[in-house]
Amino acid sequence: MALLAGVLTACGGETDVRTLKMAHTLDQTHPVHQGIVFMSERLTEISGGKMQIDIYPGGQLGSERELMELLQIGSLAMTKVSSSPMEGFVPAMKVFNVPYVFRDNEHFWRVLNSDEGKELLLAGDSVNLRGLGYFDAGSRSFYNVDTPVHKPEDLTGQKIRVQQSQTALQMVKALGGSPTPISWGELYTALSQGVVDGAENNPPSFYTSKHYEVCKYYTLNEHTSVPDIVLISSYIWNNLNEQEQVWLQQAMDDAVVYQRKLWAEKTQEALDAVEAAGVTVIRPDKKPFMDKVQQMHESYKGTEIYDLIQTFKAM
Repeated sequence: MALLAGVLTACGGETDVRTLKMAHTLDQTHPVHQGIVFMSERLTEISGGKMQIDIYPGGQLGSERELMELLQIGSLAMTKVSSSPMEGFVPAMKVFNVPYVFRDNEHFWRVLNSDEGKELLLAGDSVNLRGLGYFDAGSRSFYNVDTPVHKPEDLTGQKIRVQQSQTALQMVKALGGSPTPISWGELYTALSQGVVDGAENNPPSFYTSKHYEVCKYYTLNEHTSVPDIVLISSYIWNNLNEQEQVWLQQAMDDAVVYQRKLWAEKTQEALDAVEAAGVTVIRPDKKPFMDKVQQMHESYKGTEIYDLIQTFKAM
């Protein structure tokens, strides 16, 4: 494939260096970006300098959707995406967007590390999007410009930004809000100008995006735990030799351990920082939110998603 030449470059000299081009949409202060940097450093170390990753953060090369499409044709080696837009390519990923599937963080990681979790990671291989590993993206919660949300009814009439995910749309509707898909890069302006009344995301993203400058209420209802996924183009993966694949997977596995610890630290730092900036952090009773979305769980009966939900709940 001709496009591969632009992604995998060999530098002349005694030692050829395999360079993988990696792009994502996050800020460089974000713990997921820092996890990617760690992976890059580990890959160089493990390979003895024979492999490296060039990172293009901050949406320099396009939106998440555009980056995935670049992977599919082999013109970009790697990216980091939320598992939400991945459901457009791997329908089973929809399970991560179903609210309140996971009991707690320990349960969440038990599922991701299970055989079923690993199968989901590799399910995109058929559309040239091979998952290398899951990064922690915490739990997503609602934040609003000027309306405190203590219970689902407080979302009534509120325009809430969601990702391009049918499941996310259904969830906000089930909780009484009005879901509005907007790209991440346009969200700050949309919140500032009143295009939407609020959004939902994890604490580090709420902080690093500076959305706390506009939104003064953050409700830790923790409706979904949607992991980030590091993807490699299947074209690129298949073009690596066996040793290079081992090196890259090892660097990914090491980065997962590092990034999980970093995520926990950054989550607490983010909550402390937004509170110091004047945001009211609300810790509501989650049961009314859980009760409101049970109909969503039941609506999947007879589908692969329902079977996955039941399998995950049993773990």
